[in-house]
Amino acid sequence: MGIKENFKRGSLEMLILHLLQEEEMYGYQLTQEITKRSNGTFQITEGSMYPTLYRLIDKELISDRLELVGRRRTRVYYRIEDKGREYLKKLKREYELTSAGIEAIMEYVPVPDEDDED
Repeated sequence: MGIKENFKRGSLEMLILHLLQEEEMYGYQLTQEITKRSNGTFQITEGSMYPTLYRLIDKELISDRLELVGRRRTRVYYRIEDKGREYLKKLKREYELTSAGIEAIMEYVPVPDEDDED
């Protein structure tokens, strides 16, 4: 698995919860929104989307419901639960702290010690 895929996998739960905070969505809709909002940077396949959705359901962070679309087709809609909102806050905080730490390391410029000037 490549670097980009590892970053996406780690971010996917947070992105799904963020989108579901706005409105209920079905799986394909979530993949399309993630692609659209990331300007194509994130292109999530169903193979990685649905296992993540099922994991979030198992953790009771989201719930699902069936809705009849047309005469015979059903669609599964996902919604965020209160527990999911709390978890999203923690994920966002952790993301911000981690990003700030990475940025500090990447932009670090050593300052010469005054003692080293002798």
